[in-house]
This record gives sequence, C-alpha cells and structure tokens, in this order.
Amino acid sequence: MTINNETIEKVLTILEEEIVPAEGCTEPIAIAYTAAKAAQVLGATPDRLDIYVSGNMIKNVKSVIVPNSGGMVGIEVSAAMGAIAGDAEAELLVISNVEKEKLAEVREFMEAGRAHVYHEDNDVKLYARIVAHAGEESASVEIKHVHTNITTIEKNGEVLVSQPCNDADFNSALSDREMLSIELIYNLAKNIDISLIEPIFGKIVDLNSSIAEEGLKETYGVNVGSMIKENIAKGIYGDDQRNRSASYAAAGSDARMSGCPLPVMTTSGSGNQGMTASLPIIRYCMDQGLDREALIRALFVSHVSTIHVKTNVGRLSAYCGAVCASAGVSGALAFLAGGDLQAVGDAITNTLANVSGLICDGAKASCAAKIATGVYTAFDSCMLAMNSRVYASGDGIVGEDIEKTIKNIGRLAQEGMAGTDQTILKIMTGR
Repeated sequence: MTINNETIEKVLTILEEEIVPAEGCTEPIAIAYTAAKAAQVLGATPDRLDIYVSGNMIKNVKSVIVPNSGGMVGIEVSAAMGAIAGDAEAELLVISNVEKEKLAEVREFMEAGRAHVYHEDNDVKLYARIVAHAGEESASVEIKHVHTNITTIEKNGEVLVSQPCNDADFNSALSDREMLSIELIYNLAKNIDISLIEPIFGKIVDLNSSIAEEGLKETYGVNVGSMIKENIAKGIYGDDQRNRSASYAAAGSDARMSGCPLPVMTTSGSGNQGMTASLPIIRYCMDQGLDREALIRALFVSHVSTIHVKTNVGRLSAYCGAVCASAGVSGALAFLAGGDLQAVGDAITNTLANVSGLICDGAKASCAAKIATGVYTAFDSCMLAMNSRVYASGDGIVGEDIEKTIKNIGRLAQEGMAGTDQTILKIMTGR
C-alpha cells in the first residue's frame, strides 16, 4: 500500500479533530459550553435558561457529577455552570476554572428553579440548543453532531450565525473518513515519522495517566479500578498484565465519571473512549519495559482504529463506545506483540464479535466496569489472534473481512439499536 503526504495530512487532521482535551464527561461539558456561548452572545449573566436537548444527551448527562460543581449532577447544573461560571473560549475546558463566588451564584440559580429542560425529539443524536434570557433580551446557541459544532446563533430573534449541516449524516461536521481502514492504520503505524504524532500522543500519556493514578488513590464511584488492584495485592486476582491494564483503565473512568476535575484527552468525542484506548496500552508498555516509540505507535493503532469503528457507529448511540475503544486496544496489543496486518485485524474482529452487545445506558459510574470488561476482552482477543484463531465470516455479525465487520457494527448501532436507545431513555426518565 502506497502512502503519500496527502494521506498522512488527512489522518493528522482527523487526529486533531478527534483527540482533544476535556474536563469532565463530554456531554455535560458540551451543554456547559453551549450555555457559556449563549451567555457570551447575550452579553449578560442570564436570569433564566431554556435547555433543549436530544434523548441521548439526556441519557449521558443525567447521572454524571459535573466537575467543579461541588458534587452537583444533571443537565440544569451543566448549563448553569457554563452560563454563570464558564469560559466559552476554552471550549471543552469551559468550566475548568470556577471561582467560589460564581459557584455560589450557580447554587442560587438552581435553587430558584431558573433552568428548564425540554426533550427535543429529533433524529440528531447529539443535539443541544440553549436560550439564555436576561430581562427582555435573549440569545440562542445550537450545537449538532459534535460537542463544539455550533450551527446556529441568534440574539433577540436575529440570526447571527447559520452553519447548517446534514442532519442525516452524523459525520457531516467532520472531515472525510472514508479513506480510513485497518490496513492503512497498520501501515501508517509502522512507517509514519514519529515526530508527527508524538506531540498529541505524548499529551495523551501525560493527562490520561494522571487521572488513572488519581482514580487509584482516591474514592470515586464504586472504585472498580482500585478494587481490581486491591484484589491483585490480596492474591485473589493474579498479578498479570491483563488485570493491571484493566485496573488502570477503569480507575481513570472511576475518577472522571465522579466529577474529578483533571482533564483528559478524549477520542471520538468521549473521555471514556480516550482513556480506554490509551490507558491499557500505557500500562502494558510501562510494565513490559517497552520504549517510547513502541508506546506512541501502539497508541496510534489503538486510537485511529477506535475512530474508524466509531465513525460508523456515530457519536452517541446505544452501542457502548468502550467497545469501539476496546477493539482498538486489541489491535494495538497484537501490533505490540509483533502481529502482522492479519493478526491486528483478527484481534479487532474477535473483540467486536464478543462484546458488541454491551449497551450504553448513559454516562455514569458503571462505565468503569464496562471499560474493564472491554480491556479483558481485548487481551483475550489478541491472544486468540496471535494463535491464528479468529471468528469466521457468518458467525453472527462478523463479515467477510475486518472492514465489512466494522460496517456491520455501524449498521447494528444505527439500525438495530435504535429501539434499544429509546427504551433505555424511557427507563432512565421513568416513562
């Protein structure tokens, strides 16, 4: 396969779009960002907020502690934090620096019941529109498909910005991903100039490792990561790479889903996916004494494979994003083990064949357990692939090759799980 400079530039652009820093779960932060932008356009602190969100946004914000909020949870809190204490210019780090006085204002705003949530029942999975009011003045900001993709801005009914996108295409706001394939990813990982990718993956190592270490030290959620580590120490679990990597990855999610204010590098719009795609590989390379270049190239395989699978699944879905990232991890593990293109593809196939039934029932503490499950599967899938064992075409959702399997996953997520998504939302909202 010939790889030219144009192809490399396209992949680097995809990395810049998909791997970005964020503090807190990305859906609450997207709402905070939208509200901060609305307040900025309004030019005043709002006295009322009307929040219109898609079902998937409701699902992913309902149970997550908003960072720097003093333990508060929910859509209204996310919007109030952004509108009163946020910095719209910081995008997904919008509420990273919250003053105590501003937090007190947020609490007063919430106690006065000035934030109102409405379910916007449309076909756009990632959707939010926030109208900020101050007396007779108002400002409205809308995002679609991507967490910072502003499509409309209005002030007092006047349209200031209108950037319509294709509502039927959840990738319409992003650069073209059609050229991605596991073969391209593998060959680039083998041959790309390391200096082109070291800065972004080096930042992933630094930020994501920090929150994993925090999750292992402190109490967050049900502490899946630290409990695995404790059981290793007790001799109940084996002190092996599989358990250590699962512990490290889960610990990052434990912290993040419970409001830890440390930023992470997200992948495909998700911090959990960013941590899943990185932390097991970081722990593996650390424990196995592998050098920096091996780590960076393996992270490239893991993250770009995750992006490739997730491009077919969509930003928000009933299909658990940790599965997409776990598939990327399995391919990266095979890559590190010296596997060829076939082995890397087979490892990914094995993971997708195994845990594609894992549902997303919102962002919350149990995401850490799902991540651990995905990491365990990634190790098993790699082991099978390295022994020339792979699930065959026609075994359930497995296609004739890895690319057809990935297309099948997209169809499963978009068509097959649409009803599942609606049922999950009804359960979560008591309907």
